[in-house]
Formats: sequence, structure tokens, C-alpha cells
Amino acid sequence: MTDNKTIYDQKVKTAEEALDLIKDGDYIFSAQATAEPIEIMSNLQHLKETGVKDCVLITCLPLRDYDYFHDQEMKGILDHHAWFMSAGLRKSYQEKLVSPVPQRSTTILGKTLKRIEKENRRPVVILTVSPMDEHGYFSTSVSNVYEMDLINEGALTLVEVNPNFPRTFGDNHVHVSRVDAIVEANHPIPTAKIAPYGEVDAKIGKYIAEYIEDGSTIQLGVGNIPNAVAHELKSKKHLGIHTEMFTETMIDLIECGAVDNSQKGLLNGYSVASFTLGSQRLYDYIDNNPAVLFKSSTFTNDPYTIGLNNKFVSINAALEIDLYGQAASETVNGLPFSGTGGQSETVNGAQRSNGGKSFLAMHSTYRKKDENGNEKTYSKIVPHLAINQAVTTSRNDTNYVVTEYGVADLTGLTIGERAKALIAIAHPDFREELTKKAEELQIW
Repeated sequence: MTDNKTIYDQKVKTAEEALDLIKDGDYIFSAQATAEPIEIMSNLQHLKETGVKDCVLITCLPLRDYDYFHDQEMKGILDHHAWFMSAGLRKSYQEKLVSPVPQRSTTILGKTLKRIEKENRRPVVILTVSPMDEHGYFSTSVSNVYEMDLINEGALTLVEVNPNFPRTFGDNHVHVSRVDAIVEANHPIPTAKIAPYGEVDAKIGKYIAEYIEDGSTIQLGVGNIPNAVAHELKSKKHLGIHTEMFTETMIDLIECGAVDNSQKGLLNGYSVASFTLGSQRLYDYIDNNPAVLFKSSTFTNDPYTIGLNNKFVSINAALEIDLYGQAASETVNGLPFSGTGGQSETVNGAQRSNGGKSFLAMHSTYRKKDENGNEKTYSKIVPHLAINQAVTTSRNDTNYVVTEYGVADLTGLTIGERAKALIAIAHPDFREELTKKAEELQIW
């Protein structure tokens, strides 16, 4: 019987040699965010030399702006579909080199695999993994959003082994015998600092924290407002974590005793997540830590699964909300800015949970230049969304909306009542105008 080290050595290739395994029509899924394989991604233009055509690359929040994203010569060789936009991809979109895919995190993979099967194509997954252990297993390290699902579906698997990536637990271990090529890398793991938050964020954080009871299960994202909320939760007791993204602020809550995962009702004793991005402190914390489980987003973000947690609280950001309660969180002026992610699912799942609540949080205003180039303040609560603005959370699902001026609980309200509640938390400078617009639109 061949030992694991021998199997490993037989599969080691350069990034270009690994890409030589790509065939015409392949659908290549790159791992999400921190787990993207930098060596392989940096060499994608090698496909111009191999002669392949009609392939597709699917990315989800790539952290680097690769040369391939802006290479017009790659058209017809490797077309780019994006599940979550980044700054580099927003530029690529203007260059007509990437197409965003409307999606829910729990269903998009299944829908894409059906398309692949219908078109008689082959799925390929490229990802970064932690080093092989003594039993021949890699872990998918910082992301298990869809990577392990693809491996289990039999996708051609090209792994980039990096000793700087932590070994994690969950449904995320793959044996060396199941991978098709191994590329060795040693670049630093991508890091991100905790965003400092200001006075407005602090106010919003306090409002939300007042609604979170002891024994709640929380989902936090990244950014100023979630960080402010986490700070306010340090005095709580018996909190649990079931989230798409595991954040550094969650470590603070664990270490201060606010989180003990004892009353979740589902996977008690464990923090559950699908991916992570943060500082080296965060990566050191999750390394070989069996108390943090990385599970597929088809599990973590499934509204049914979420609903099995007690007092589940989802906290998400919105870019704009109209007087009907429709939330736009992924487009700016109708152009793709980010993606749906797990927002709509965690909003729905929270309301399935016994005692659950979902919050959409945002500053009441933003500033941008008008047509004359002058800085102007605009309300984020608007009479109605623009015709080309994507609705991320429908009015049927919106629960609590929070700005620095308070909390609007839309539960069970009529259209007229919810408009009044939203106007009450809009910036005072815009309330009169919003009231007039509501009357013109016959909202009440």
C-alpha cells in the first residue's frame, strides 16, 4: 500500500503544471476570500498558452486584484462569473470582463452544478489548504463555504498547500488521495485589521445590544457596526455563535466570558462558521481549535438550520432602505458593489428561531458629489428604491431597522405604519420630505 507521503510527492506540481489539467469548458471555482490560492490565481493567464477555450472562473470576494481580471485577451478562454464583488472586480465590471451572479449562499452552488451537468461540463475547485497531517489529511483551513461541497461532488481538485494557514475542524478535511494536484506555496496568509468605529457606529451598537438577551445565538459580520455591537455585548451571558463569518471580535466575547455556547440548542459548546478573515491573532486562535467548527454555508446559512438555534440574532448592513421596508445592500446607483452573501437567509432564519430577531443597520445618511461636483448629504432611508437597485432583503422579511436615531420594529406593521416608523429613525433633515413623498405615493 502506497504511503501518504509518496502519494503527496507524486502529485506536487508547479502552478502552471496544475493548470495544464484544465480542459475546454471547465467551470473553475476559486475558494472564497482568504482561502483563494494565490499561486494558481496569479498564473491563470497560462491558460492562453495551453489552448483551452470556453472555460469559466467563479470567484467569491477575491482579496487580490489579479492581472487576469483586466486581461481582454482572456475573453473566450476563461470567462469570469462573480458571486461577490470586490474593488478590483468593480473595475473589471466596467471593462466588461466579469458578470455578477444573483444568488443565495445556500442554493447558488446547486444551481450552478445543475447548469454544469446540463451543459456537459466539468467542475474544478482550486483552494488553499493547511499542510497534510500524519494521517494524510488537509483541512480547508479558513473557508468551508462551498469548497468541501465541490470536493464531495467529485470536482477536479487542485490544492495549494501553505504552512501559514491554520488547521481547522468541521466538515472540512480532505485526504491526499482525493486531490488531483498539489501546488506548494509559502506566502503570508492575508490579514485584515479590526475597523475602528466612530460615534455613530457606537450609538447603533448600543441600540442593537439592548435588544439582545442573555442566551442569544449571534451572527455578526465585518465592519464598524458589527464591531460596535460586539463591544456592547461583553456584559451579556451565555451567548452562542452560529455565523457565516467568524470574526476577531467573537474571540473577545469568548475570552471575556460573554460567549460560552451553552444555550444555543444546536451544536452546544461549539462556535460554528463557514469562513474567516482577520488578524494573525484570529488565525492563531482557530489553529487546531476543535471548539470552532467550519461547516458549509449550505448548513450555516440555511434558514431551517438557523431556526434550530435559540434566540438567534442576525445583524447585517444595508446601503439603502425604502419606506416599504425593502433593503438594498449590494448595489450602488444600480451598479454591483458587493453581493447578497448570507443576508437574506440569516434574516429569514432569525425569524424562524424561538425568540430570534434580525437587524438591518446603517447610518442615516451618506455624502457624495452632486452633478456640479459639490459634496452633498443624502438620506439612506428613501421613498422608494431606484428602478435599477437590487433588493437584497424584501419588505416581507425586514424585521428591525436601526440607525443612530433609533430602532424601527416593522413586525406586523401595515405599509403606512412601517413608513412612519422608518421616517422616525431617518435623519431629522429629511423627515419632512419623506413624509410628503409618502403621501404622494399614497403609502397612507
